[in-house]
Amino acid sequence: MEKKMERYLFIDNLRLLMIVFVVMIHFAVTYSGFGSWYYKESVKLDIFSTIVFGYAMSYTQGYFMGLLFLIAGFFTPGAFDRKGVKRFLKDRFVRLGIPTLIYMLMIQPFIVYFLLGFNWPPAKPSFGVYYWGYLRSFQFLGESGPLWFAFALLIFSCIYALVRLIRGTIGQQTRQREIGPSDIVFLGLLISAGAFCIRLIQPIDTSILNMQLCYFSQYIILFITGIYAYRNNWFSRIQNPFGLKGLIVLVLGGMIPWTAIMVGSGVPQGLFAFKGGMNWQSAAFALWESFISVGMAVGLLTLFREKFNRQNRLVKILSDNSFAVYVFHAPIIIYLSLLLKEVMLPPLAKWLLLCIIGIPICFAVTHFVVRRIPFLNKVM
Repeated sequence: MEKKMERYLFIDNLRLLMIVFVVMIHFAVTYSGFGSWYYKESVKLDIFSTIVFGYAMSYTQGYFMGLLFLIAGFFTPGAFDRKGVKRFLKDRFVRLGIPTLIYMLMIQPFIVYFLLGFNWPPAKPSFGVYYWGYLRSFQFLGESGPLWFAFALLIFSCIYALVRLIRGTIGQQTRQREIGPSDIVFLGLLISAGAFCIRLIQPIDTSILNMQLCYFSQYIILFITGIYAYRNNWFSRIQNPFGLKGLIVLVLGGMIPWTAIMVGSGVPQGLFAFKGGMNWQSAAFALWESFISVGMAVGLLTLFREKFNRQNRLVKILSDNSFAVYVFHAPIIIYLSLLLKEVMLPPLAKWLLLCIIGIPICFAVTHFVVRRIPFLNKVM
C-alpha cells in the first residue's frame, strides 16, 4: 500500500497545480473582464493584453477542470470497492456535500453582503432580511460559486453508485489494454461532438444553477474515462514518448488554430460566434478545446509521473490544503483585489502581482486557520 500511494504522488501534485490554476484564472477574470466572477476591475485592455489573457484563459479552461474530473473518476471505483455503497455515499456527502453547503449558506452570503455590499442600491436591507430572503427563495441552490465542481462531482458519484448497485460487483479487468493514439482521437471527437450539440442550446457563458453545461460533455466523458483508467491502470501505463510529445505539440502549436478560430469569429468586433450555434466557428472551437483537454491530460499525467512523483514537506502541506483553498479562495482573493483596487498598474502586471501575493496567502489561511477549526478539519 505504501508503494502504491508513493506511485500516485504525481496525481496529488498535478491536482495541486490545477487548484493553483483555478485561483490564477479567477484573478485573470478580475483584471481581464473575460468570463464570470464576483468582482471585475473596469479596465480597457490593449491588443497584447487581450491576446495574452484570451489565449491563456481559453487554453487553461480547455483542460484544467476536465483533468480534475478525470482524476476524480480514477479514484471513484477503488473508493466504492473498499467502502461499499453506504460508506461511499456517506463519505461523498461529507467531503463534497458539506463544503458545498458551507459555501452556499455561509461564504456566498458573506461575499455578496459584506465584501461586495458597496454594490447595493440605496436602502440596503439588514443582513437578517437579506439572508432570510436568500433562503426562502431557494436562491442559494444556484449560488455554489466555485463549489459547482464539488456539487457536480457529488451528482456523478451518486449516479456511479446507482450504476454499481444495478450492475453488481465489477472486479479488476484481467486483460488490461494500453491507451493509444486512436483512443485520444476517439475521446477528442466524442467530447467535441457533445460540446457542439450542447452549445446549440447552452452556449459558453451561460449556466443553470451555476452549472456551465457548455463544458459538461468534457467533464462527464473524462470522469467516465477516469473510471476506465483505474480498471486498466492507464495512468501508470501511458508511454513516456507518446504522452510528452503530445504535450509539447499542444503547448507550442495550440495557438495557431486558436488564433484562426478567433479571427474567423470576428472577436475584435465582439461577435464571438465560437461560443455556440450552428456555425463552423463553434464546431472548430469545440474540436480544438476537446483535443486540448484530452491531450493535455495525457501529457501532464505522463510528465508528472516521470518528473514529479515525489513530495517534500512543503509540497505535502500544500497538497493537503489544496481542496480547502478551492473552497475558501474566493473571499480571500476578492478582498485582496479590493484592497489593491487603487494600485495603478497595467492589467497583466496587476494580475501577476496578485497571483504572487494571493496564492501563498490562500494556502496560509487554510493551513493556519481553516483546517485547524475542529469541524472543518474533518471535511477539508
